[in-house]
Amino acid sequence: MTYTRTQLINALANEYALLCCDDPQDHDLSDSDYRVYLSKFTDQQLVAEATVDDEFTVDEFIHNYA
Repeated sequence: MTYTRTQLINALANEYALLCCDDPQDHDLSDSDYRVYLSKFTDQQLVAEATVDDEFTVDEFIHNYA
């Protein structure tokens, strides 16, 4: 699968929203603030933020959270 930067940001934002719902913290960013935060990342930093590897790929991450 080929993915775009926008797809990766959307998947990361969706994962973040899910994590925040499961265990909300006072310091959590809003969804829009988290997207702004992610928009400043390079593509390489976005992939690193997804914590993917050879077993859990970027494609799987996007499939799970997009």
